[in-house]
Amino acid sequence: MAAKIKKGDKVIVLAGKDKGRTGEVVKMITDTNRAVVSGVNMVKRHTRPTQYDPGGIKDMEAPMHVSNLAVADPKTGKATRVGFKTLKDGKKVRFAKKSGEVLDV
Repeated sequence: MAAKIKKGDKVIVLAGKDKGRTGEVVKMITDTNRAVVSGVNMVKRHTRPTQYDPGGIKDMEAPMHVSNLAVADPKTGKATRVGFKTLKDGKKVRFAKKSGEVLDV
């Protein structure tokens, strides 16, 4: 099945402590249906010192389940669902259901 949310998409958080915040998908973890979104779902990690890193308490993004995310419409910036359609040249693309705008370039 094709992915409705991909790396590089601008998404809006629908549920959780960061509800309403927006960010860009940095990484997709397909086997657990999770995504890492920049600046959202920040957690503190206690890291051990290494030769290259002094260690300490670091802020980092934790993965979120994709059911808590929605793609932001390119025209309005509001949350929208994603559909698939084939273009005249036979290419399958994702599009925003609210505006009909094609998401894939």
